[in-house]
Amino acid sequence: MTDSLIIIPTYNEKENIEKIILKVFSLEKLFHILIIDDGSPDGTANIVKKLQQQYPDQLHIEERTGKLGLGTAYIHGFKWALNRHYQFIFEMDADFSHNPDDLIRLYEASAIDGGDVSIGSRYVKGVNIVNWPMARLLMSFFASKYVKLITGMPIHDSTAGFKCYNRKVLETIKLKKIQFVGYAFQIEMKFKAWKYGFNLVEVPVIFTDRAEGDSKMSSGIFMEAVLGVLEMKIKSFFRSWGR
Repeated sequence: MTDSLIIIPTYNEKENIEKIILKVFSLEKLFHILIIDDGSPDGTANIVKKLQQQYPDQLHIEERTGKLGLGTAYIHGFKWALNRHYQFIFEMDADFSHNPDDLIRLYEASAIDGGDVSIGSRYVKGVNIVNWPMARLLMSFFASKYVKLITGMPIHDSTAGFKCYNRKVLETIKLKKIQFVGYAFQIEMKFKAWKYGFNLVEVPVIFTDRAEGDSKMSSGIFMEAVLGVLEMKIKSFFRSWGR
């Protein structure tokens, strides 16, 4: 048994999915993995189900029909995890942009050092991104600066998608009321955890752009974040944040 579950949403990740699963399972700490596959037409789910024969207790998959959004995939995974025994629930991409070796550092930041949300941060110590076009890097960097300015969150990388949640955070946040599905989802989850008084810590990581498969990023996703932050901040004035 393990206290930790990694949630990996997938859509057309056949080039990466087996490699990322095997890499995670090779780490010194035991992790379980939950794949949330949105009906990948390239057979990603079939690869996962074949690997389940080798790892029947460690590897799990939930299949959905069609692309329903990153945020809804994670919320599906959070609810799945909360119905089981996991104490630490991780978000991670399938494409190796998040280095699996950093999972142990995120775990230790929560399980040992007391972080309620441990964030794999690209910007807490300079800019640690490899192989991104300059336009995308600048868009991401200044989006995080903008979020920090508007919300007041003491977080350098507010759009980061590599995270570890203590179970109690997900039990407190009302998941059915999460509004956004793209990068704004990542901001909204951090913002609500912070407003509830949880301890958010940033762990410096190096983000490397995918080598295989196609990116799911678009300027529209960033615009959702930019516009959604204002709405989120305004609404926060009209609600109570007691646990």
